[in-house]
Amino acid sequence: MPRRGGKRKKSRTHVVENENAQSALASADALKVPRSLVIRRGKVESEVHDLVTDIRRLMSPFTALNFKEDAKNRKQTLSRYAKELTTSMGVTHILALSQATSPDDNVARLNMKLARTPAGPTMCFRVHQFSLSKQVRAIQRRPYNPSDRATFAHPPVVVTNNFGDSSSDPHIKLMRITFQNMFPAINVATVRLADCRRVVLFNLVRNNETGDEGNIAEEVEVRHYAVKATPVGINRKIRRLVQTKIPNLGRLDDISDYITGETVAGEPAAAAVSGNLSDSEPEDETSHVVLPQKYAGRGNAKAQKSALKLVELGPRLRLHLTKVERGLDGGDVMYHAHVHKTPEEVKAMKERIQKDVNLKQARKDQQQANVDRKRKAKEEKLDRKKQRRKEREITAMDSLREASTNNRGVPPINDQDDDESDDSADNNENHSRSSGTEEESHNDSEEEEEEEGSSSDDE
Repeated sequence: MPRRGGKRKKSRTHVVENENAQSALASADALKVPRSLVIRRGKVESEVHDLVTDIRRLMSPFTALNFKEDAKNRKQTLSRYAKELTTSMGVTHILALSQATSPDDNVARLNMKLARTPAGPTMCFRVHQFSLSKQVRAIQRRPYNPSDRATFAHPPVVVTNNFGDSSSDPHIKLMRITFQNMFPAINVATVRLADCRRVVLFNLVRNNETGDEGNIAEEVEVRHYAVKATPVGINRKIRRLVQTKIPNLGRLDDISDYITGETVAGEPAAAAVSGNLSDSEPEDETSHVVLPQKYAGRGNAKAQKSALKLVELGPRLRLHLTKVERGLDGGDVMYHAHVHKTPEEVKAMKERIQKDVNLKQARKDQQQANVDRKRKAKEEKLDRKKQRRKEREITAMDSLREASTNNRGVPPINDQDDDESDDSADNNENHSRSSGTEEESHNDSEEEEEEEGSSSDDE
């Protein structure tokens, strides 16, 4: 990112090729890839938190590994959850884990819902048993390193076992198809062998025990494995050197002593520490294959004979299908493990449900009609009020015009003229007062002159 002045300025922006897609995906092929979202709903134990994380790693890479559930979202239904959150991300499957306490025996039971967005169906499972990935690694002698990012960079190979053929029960076929469609399909003609690093196994187990209704209990076992290839057909010690598993050769004089097991003099060589031990040596020849392409790991070259081995990664799940709903967390019940009804009962139930739906819709229509009627009456009332106000304003203006027309013959009173008349009257009064004083002063002067004349005659 270049600098302009004292700040860094962004000069390039991300361009999405497929602008019409409902999610920010780059191409039409990417839109076909199934994407999953694993969530938890409600309050659950800490082990369930870890189980959600392990299932997300199993579903990787086309899943949200670091998805954070909001507290308010955990209380929403799956349909609302899918409508508000998963549409923008292109999610096709939702796996929701929840924990509920039975009121009968006060035992917390773990349930899992597997829903196909946006229209369903929804399968409800009860998790009878599960083991976390860390628990699986704890019992292994040589656990697989889960930090290898290349292992989880590609989707796993899906294997469904014991689900039967097309003649199986509808809910069995639905489970098989749903499990397969949760992961991207593999094109055998174009797939790279190095991309097949993991295997997910769904095994249907039919127990001899019968349930409450007399049906045979059916459970699905889920296993997650990593595929490891080991070159065969060469000396075990040479294979360890090829795989960079070099033993301690401190007590040997030469590398040939380790390979041949004898010294130059023909005496038995001292055994290298851990040099003759190889617990990973595959003894089953049925697992030996000739690699058509180069595979991950040293010594697994093209046309090289290698032995395949599965290392369990975890988690382990044992699921029991209890109910299948036609819609997204709702709709008609297509299958129920504990409740069985005759066709007549199903028909009567559908009619009752349809009747309730029609009644609910009629009530909604009536309520909407009432709302529209009240809104229309309110608008008419406002219009009449505006009309009356306008009429009053027009009447007031007409009365003002008539009053101005009647008073047009009488000269209007001007305040400025009144002021000028008052000023002129004041000036006249002042002038008269000044003339009177002048006359009085003239008379006084004449009297004085007469008095002086009289006094001079006497003399």
